[in-house]
Amino acid sequence: MTNDLNILWAECQQILRDNLSQSAYQTWFAPIVAQQWSNDLLVLQVKSQFVVDYIEENYLDLLSRVLRKVFGARVQLEYRIMMAGSSIDIPSDSAKQPAARQMMEQPVSQMTNEAWESQLNIQYTFDNFIKGEPNKLARAAGVEIAKQPGKTIFNPLFLFGGSGVGKTHLANAIGNHVAKQYENARVLYVTANTFKLQFQDAVNHNRVPDFLMFYQSIDVLIVDDIQYFADLKGTQDTFFQIFNHLQQSHKQLILTSDRSPMELRGVQERLLSRFKWGLAAEITRPDYLLRKDILQFHIKKNGIKLGEDIVEYIATNVTENVRDLEGVLASLLAYSTLTDSEINMALAQTVVGRLVALNPKTYVPSDIVSAVCKHMNVPEKAITARTRQRDAVRARSIVMYLIKKYTDSSLSEIGACVHRDHATVAYTLNTIASHMTYDAVLRQDVATIERALGR
Repeated sequence: MTNDLNILWAECQQILRDNLSQSAYQTWFAPIVAQQWSNDLLVLQVKSQFVVDYIEENYLDLLSRVLRKVFGARVQLEYRIMMAGSSIDIPSDSAKQPAARQMMEQPVSQMTNEAWESQLNIQYTFDNFIKGEPNKLARAAGVEIAKQPGKTIFNPLFLFGGSGVGKTHLANAIGNHVAKQYENARVLYVTANTFKLQFQDAVNHNRVPDFLMFYQSIDVLIVDDIQYFADLKGTQDTFFQIFNHLQQSHKQLILTSDRSPMELRGVQERLLSRFKWGLAAEITRPDYLLRKDILQFHIKKNGIKLGEDIVEYIATNVTENVRDLEGVLASLLAYSTLTDSEINMALAQTVVGRLVALNPKTYVPSDIVSAVCKHMNVPEKAITARTRQRDAVRARSIVMYLIKKYTDSSLSEIGACVHRDHATVAYTLNTIASHMTYDAVLRQDVATIERALGR
C-alpha cells in the first residue's frame, strides 16, 4: 500500500512540477511527504502551519484538481504537521472545490442561501488590491459596481491585461464585496474552462435547460479568461443566451481576458459587440511606484523585515506582474521562516534571479522610434504624421510592435506615441504579428533593429 501511495504521490508531484515554476515547486511541494491513503482520505506531511496556509491560499485549486485526477473525485485531504514527537492533522478546504458543479445539478427552485457557493477566493478584496496608475480606472469602476451591481454603466465590465497583473483579484474583490453587502445576492466566479466543461457535461447528460436555468439565476456572474471560449461555437451560443438574459435583467457581468475585445480571435462578432457595451478596462504591468507599494503592503502584512535597499532592488528588477512580486516575497518569507535566518541582499538577489529573467536593459519609446527611423531611413516626424506613404506606414507599424514588446506601455500609451487611437494600435499589432509569420524582409528588418537596440 505504501508503494502504491508513493507512486500516486510521485504522479501528483510530476503534474505540479509541470504547472509551476521550478522555484515554486521546490519551495512548497517538493518537501511534502505522502503519509497515508485510506477510505478516500489522503494525509500529507508538511513542515509548518505557514506552509499549509500558503498552499491553501495560493495553490488550492491546482492541488485539488491534481489530487482528484490522480486519487479520484472523492479524495479528501488532510495536512499533518510534526511537532516535538507529536503531530497535528489539519483538514483542507479542497473538499469545497467541486461545489459549483453540484449546485448546477440542483434545481434552482431548491437553492437556498445556505446552499449557494460563490467559488470566490475570499482572500481577494479591495483592501489588499493596491491602487496605482496601471489599475486606476479598472479599480474605480470595480468599486462603483460593487456598490450597485447591475445598475451602473459598467455592465459588462471587461478587464483585460497580461498574466498576473490583478484581473482575477479585482474581479473577486468585486464579487466578495457584493456578497458581503447583499446577503441574498447570488454571486458566482467561474473560469471559462470550467464553464466549457460544465456545458459539455450538460450536453452529454441532456441537461442543457437546467444549465441555462442555473446560470440565468445568477445576480453577479464573473467569467475568468474568456479568451478560452475561442472557436467553441456551442459554448459561445449558450453563453450568448446567458449574457442576454442577465444583461436584460440588470444583472452584473464581469469578464476577464488576456487581451482586449478587439484583439480576441475565434469569438463570435455578436458576443464581441456585447463585450463592448459596458467598460473595457486595461490593467497594465505594474510601474515602479505600484510595485514598491505592493511590496510594502505585503511586508507589513507578513511582518517581514527587509531593508529599503532590498525593497528597491526587488521593485526595480521584478517588473512583469504582481504574481512575480508576491512569489519573490513568499520565497524570501519561506526561507526566513523555515531556516530562522535573516533576509539579506545576497539572498534577495538569488531568489530574484531564480524566479524572474532579469532584463539587462530597459527602453523608452523614443529609443525605439530613433532606431527604427534610422534603419528604415524615415524622418522621425513621419511616425506621428498622417501620411500613408508605404515606408512611413511600415516604420510606424514596427515602432508600435517594438514598443509593445520592450516596454510597459499600454495600447493607449503606444497610441499616444504615434498619434493614433487605441483601435488603430490593436489592429496594427495584430496585422504585423501576422505578417511576421511569412514576410522574411519584415523579420529581417525587425531583427536588425533589435540588434541595434542591444537585444
